[in-house]
Amino acid sequence: MARVVVVGLSHHTAPLDVRERIALAPSELPEALERVRAHPVVREAAIVSTCDRSEIVALTDGTHAGHDALVAMLRELAAERSRGELPDAFLYRLEGADAARHLFRVASSIDSMIVGEPQILGQVKDAWRAATEAHAAGPVLDRLFRQALEVGKRVRTETAIGSYAVSVSFAAVELAKKIFGSLEGRAALIIGAGDTGELTLRHLAAAGTSELWVAHRTPTAAQALAAELGGRAIPLSTVPDMLIRVDVVVSSTGATEPVLKSADVERAMRGRRGRPLFLVDIAVPRDIEPACGQIYNVFLYDVEDLAKVAAGNRERREKETARAGEIVEEETVRFEEWFGTLDNVPTIVALKERMEELRDAETARILARLPHLTEKDRDAVAQLGEALVNKILHAPMTQLRQAGGGEPGIALAAALRYLFRLDEGPAVPGASEAAPGDAPDEKSAPPRNRT
Repeated sequence: MARVVVVGLSHHTAPLDVRERIALAPSELPEALERVRAHPVVREAAIVSTCDRSEIVALTDGTHAGHDALVAMLRELAAERSRGELPDAFLYRLEGADAARHLFRVASSIDSMIVGEPQILGQVKDAWRAATEAHAAGPVLDRLFRQALEVGKRVRTETAIGSYAVSVSFAAVELAKKIFGSLEGRAALIIGAGDTGELTLRHLAAAGTSELWVAHRTPTAAQALAAELGGRAIPLSTVPDMLIRVDVVVSSTGATEPVLKSADVERAMRGRRGRPLFLVDIAVPRDIEPACGQIYNVFLYDVEDLAKVAAGNRERREKETARAGEIVEEETVRFEEWFGTLDNVPTIVALKERMEELRDAETARILARLPHLTEKDRDAVAQLGEALVNKILHAPMTQLRQAGGGEPGIALAAALRYLFRLDEGPAVPGASEAAPGDAPDEKSAPPRNRT
C-alpha cells in the first residue's frame, strides 16, 4: 500500500558540519529530484533543503523499501560531494500521519531552530515548486504541500508565534522598532564582525534600514561584510563622527576596553538635535560604557538586557506554540482522512461501473420491448435509470468515503466487493447478447450518461 514517507536530518539530529554534507543549492534540486523519482519504489518526490534540514518527502509503494531507497540516495549525495558519511544515528524516518505531521510542523515553523521564524514557509513553497517543475510531484504530494502552506498561514494568522523575538539579535531589532516605530529609512552601523553582531545587522537590513555601515579593525573584513549586505566600510577611527549620522549602533568587537565612551555619545547627541540613538552592546566584555545609557534620548541595551527580553518572549511563544500544535494536529487528521479515501477509490469506481452496467443492460432490454415509445419517452426511461442508480449509490459511496482507509474502511470495501461480486466478471454475462426477442437496434439503445 502506498505511503507518504519523510527521510532526512535536521538541527534536532545532526550538527552543522553533518547537515552541510547533503545541503542542496536550488540549482541542484532538479537533478536530485529526477534521481529520486526514477527509483522503482518512488511514485512522487520532493526535497526540502535549508540550513536547518535536508529531507526527502516521497510517496512510495512500500514503506520499508521506500525508507531504504531514500536513505541510500541521501548517502549518495553526501558521498558525491566528498563530504563524508551519513551515520544512521543522524537520520530519521517517518511515515503516514507522522510524515504529514512533520511537514506541517516544518511549514508552521514550530520545528525550526528559531521557533516562529517566517522564512521557512517560503522555503517549503520553493520545495513544492521545484518538485512540480521537475514533474516529480503528483496529486498526493501536491495536496500535502498545498495543505502544509495552509497550515503555515493558519499558524501565522491564528497565533502570535512570530510576534516574540527569542534570539538576542532579533530581540535587538524588535526593540529598535519599538523605539523608532519603523526602521524604514534609518541608518545602522556595526562595530566589529562577530557572529551575533553580523546576524543583528542582517536582521536590521531585512527590517528596511536604508544605510548600512561597517567598522572593523581589519579593513578587508569590513569591506567583505559591507559588500555582502550592500553597505559601506569605514575605519574604526571615524565611529564617533558617524554617531551623528546613524540611528542604530551594534557593537561586537571583543575589545578589552570600551570602544564607545559617554563623552563621544554626548557630543554626538548635541549634533543630532534630539534625535534618539539606539545602542546595542553584544560584546563581552562590554564595548559601550554603561553611562551612555544615562544620556537623554540614548537607548542602550547589552547582552543581559536582550537575553531577558528573549527569555520572556520565549515563554510567550511556548504558549503560542501549543496552539500551533493544535492546528497541526487538526490538519494532520484532515490529510489522513483524505489520503485514506484513496484506498477506497478503486472500490467506489468498480461499484459505480457495476451499477451502470446493470442499468444500461436493463434499460436496453425494456426499450427493446417498447418500440412504440417516442424519442422523448425513451429519454425519460433512460433518465429514470440514471436517477435510480444515483440514489441507490449515494449512501454506500458516502459511507465508504467517510470510513477512510482504516480498518472500518477496509472491512466495508471488502463487504461491498463481495456482495456485488466486483472482483468477478461482468454483472451481465454476455450482456452484448440480448435474450431472444429483446435484441435492441441502434434506435432502442439507451443514451449513456456517466455523470
